[in-house]
Amino acid sequence: MKKDDHPEKIVQQMLNSDPFSQWMGIKVLEVREGFCKAGMTVRKEMQNGYGVTHGGILFSLADSALAFASATFGTVSFGIDHSISFTKKTNTGDELIAEATCIFRGSRTGVIQVIIINDKKQKVAVLKGTIYRSEEKIIA
Repeated sequence: MKKDDHPEKIVQQMLNSDPFSQWMGIKVLEVREGFCKAGMTVRKEMQNGYGVTHGGILFSLADSALAFASATFGTVSFGIDHSISFTKKTNTGDELIAEATCIFRGSRTGVIQVIIINDKKQKVAVLKGTIYRSEEKIIA
C-alpha cells in the first residue's frame, strides 16, 4: 500500500462510489487496518410486514462494514460466504452500529466478524463472513 492509500481514504472512496450504502444512510465512524465501525438510522421504508426492520437491512449494514474492513488491507476483496444471526428486533428510528473486525487474515482468504448493536448497547445481530483477497490493489 502506498503511503497515501491509508485505510480511511480507501474506505471513504468506497463509500463515495457505493449508492446502496448511501441509500441506507451508512456513515463510517472509525477505520483502521482490519477494522471498520459504521452506523445508520433505521427508516420506515426499511421495515418488513411485521413492522420490524427487514433482515436484509441488517445483513446489508453488516456486509458494508465487512467490505470496508476488508478493503483496509489495500486489495480488492470479495465475500464468498456469510452467515448471520439476528438476536433482537429493531424498529424505525433505531440507531445501529456495526463493528467489523478481521479475525483471520490468510494469503488469499480472511474471516471478518461483524457485531451490530442498537442505541441501547444491545446486540441485535452477529455476522461472520469469509472473504477472498485478490491481488488487485486499491488505489485511493
